[in-house]
Amino acid sequence: MTETFIVVGAGHAAGQAVATMRSKGFEGRIVMFGDEPYVPYERPPLSKALLAGELELERTYLKKESWYPDKDIDFRPNTRVTAFDRKARTVTTAKGEALSYDKMLLATGTRVRKLQVPGAALDNVFYLRAIDDTLAIRKRMAGGSRVVIVGGGYIGLEVAAVAVKMGCHVTVLEGLERVMSRVVAPEVSEFYAQVHRDAGVDIRTGMAVSGFEGGGAVERVHCADGSSYDADLVVVGVGVIPNVELAAEGDLAVDNGIVVDEFCQTSDRHIWAAGDCTNHPNSLLGSRLRLESVQNAVDQGKTAAAAMCGDRKPYAEIPWFWSDQYDLKLQIVGLSEPGDEVIIRGNPDERKFSAVYLRHGKFVAINAVNMIKDFMAAKKMIAEHRAIDEDRVADAGVALKDL
Repeated sequence: MTETFIVVGAGHAAGQAVATMRSKGFEGRIVMFGDEPYVPYERPPLSKALLAGELELERTYLKKESWYPDKDIDFRPNTRVTAFDRKARTVTTAKGEALSYDKMLLATGTRVRKLQVPGAALDNVFYLRAIDDTLAIRKRMAGGSRVVIVGGGYIGLEVAAVAVKMGCHVTVLEGLERVMSRVVAPEVSEFYAQVHRDAGVDIRTGMAVSGFEGGGAVERVHCADGSSYDADLVVVGVGVIPNVELAAEGDLAVDNGIVVDEFCQTSDRHIWAAGDCTNHPNSLLGSRLRLESVQNAVDQGKTAAAAMCGDRKPYAEIPWFWSDQYDLKLQIVGLSEPGDEVIIRGNPDERKFSAVYLRHGKFVAINAVNMIKDFMAAKKMIAEHRAIDEDRVADAGVALKDL
């Protein structure tokens, strides 16, 4: 009897999962539901090349649209799954359709965290999470327009880099005391803030937005310290929330994400989960994590799909992330913690350096700026819990792998 695999979601994890299912030889029925009108696509270009108009929309697709029917994958765009019945093994969509499954993958991802302040619903206040968000922002990002960005994380700074290059007047309002403070060392934050200021971006830290003002469309952003900033366009990037409501309503274990094991299997033996929505164990780091990264989504998509096909191999990878701003490629490996020792390799003035994190003498993370060799070496060294010669690590003339 032919089995049916249902995939709820159409992001990185889902797109990788259906490809892996077919590559593993699964010949049964695959049905993939997506909230958007698009086939699975890459999200990183949304705040970079696609926003800048340097990339055609179709180039963001993980696979060509024709690949899905060619592989006999029943992709259903603009269709939201609203419930599932674990006992009957059925899913129900917002359109009222019910469909049976033998195995299911939840790849529900995350949604943007929205500001709860007066005026937040005004026109031209945007959040960037999907293709349509990018296209709407790009349409309004004309040269000379006043763009206020709320949030100085990856998304906010990437948008700022694109906007200022397009001739916009850009202000970044960050609530904490430094940009990208949750992911990089203070030295790296200081470097990026200065790069943006040199490019013409007005970076303001320690700023809490208290509201938006305008006659239908946003015209001004107010902050708690009494300051205000004129705006023709606002882009908010203050984090995301995992989409776990469907899993919770289905009585699956949920704790800051859908709880899964090392094979991405949930508390139900017929259901798996992958991507930003999962809380998963990492044997290399000795802890449970919920990660928001393309690498994690793709790798978990592979692991979950393989397990659904009977090939159970545990997922355990050192997390890595990246951000492109101007001519700078920031690559991060590992997860740092407050109290880690930070050693700078190279010279920030030359726009090429790394921040190496040590914990009890062991190499645990790196922020590499235009230092591809450091990044590549770090991925292996951190996974192997290597100790590093602290007296030599600051010498960028010494290859990291030789320390």
